[in-house]
Amino acid sequence: MPTLPSLTEIEAAAELIRPSIPHTPAYRWPLLEKIAGCEVWVKHENTTPVGAFKIRGGLVYLDELKRHDPQISGVIAATTGNHGQSIAYASRVHDLRAVIVVPEGNNPEKNAAMRALGAEVIEYGREFQESLEYSREFALREGLHAVPSFHPWLVRGVATYALEFFRSVPPLDGVFVPIGLGSGFCGLAAVKAALGLSTKLIGVVSAAAPAYALSFREKRLIEQPSQTRIAEGVACKTPHSDALALICEHAARIEQIDDDSDLEAVADFLRCTHHLVEGAGALAWAALKAQRERWAGKRVGIILSGGNASSALIRQVAESL
Repeated sequence: MPTLPSLTEIEAAAELIRPSIPHTPAYRWPLLEKIAGCEVWVKHENTTPVGAFKIRGGLVYLDELKRHDPQISGVIAATTGNHGQSIAYASRVHDLRAVIVVPEGNNPEKNAAMRALGAEVIEYGREFQESLEYSREFALREGLHAVPSFHPWLVRGVATYALEFFRSVPPLDGVFVPIGLGSGFCGLAAVKAALGLSTKLIGVVSAAAPAYALSFREKRLIEQPSQTRIAEGVACKTPHSDALALICEHAARIEQIDDDSDLEAVADFLRCTHHLVEGAGALAWAALKAQRERWAGKRVGIILSGGNASSALIRQVAESL
């Protein structure tokens, strides 16, 4: 069984990233609470310097990589956007070459943001898995270090958002968190375990990218192509075996949200909080909203994992308001 980072390790990671990332806010929004019928705390990871929680993991990963291999000259990663921005940002901090491989037709604003951070962006493949396989071939040809999308160093970094969250809000009955490849969920699980909390952790995936939900139900790895139109940040075809093992151990359940409900959740955030949220970032709220009768009168957290919505998504949301 893979292990989660300790409280000491997470606290050290928090000190490491602090020069780049201030504490992100946790707010209650009255209009969201009126819809949900419960006390709702939103962890706003859309307010980091790259608009998503992933930056935390990238900074910790590349710091560890430089310690283990001071001569490293460059890195490569496959992504649909936020992981790539994280690696691009951290590579700039460490003066490393960064190559990011994204699927064809990827969110153009995320691609532009990665290039603005100094990364070389290559569009390859119809979905993330094809981009990942190509990135590994490219890494061998170019002598680059291939940064995975799930790794203990990444989990240690992203767990810092959970440490901030749990220490800044009253005890929570449950927390809803999107699952892409699983680092965000595992970061929450690590802090919950380290602090001895009884909070239930509910993972959320897109119903059009259900690989983790199916794998969780069957307690074995199941591949399923992603067809989500809205939540590219969780467009996972092949779960990571270590992440799956930890999710199976620590998740109360995994909810699936269809694209129409996800789009409605993005609109809710814009209407009720005036925050722009990407599709993956809205999944936790969409799941709580769908389960609101179960959580009536309780205190619940939702992880707003990212705010990097494409122009196309923004237009769709605007038309729905």
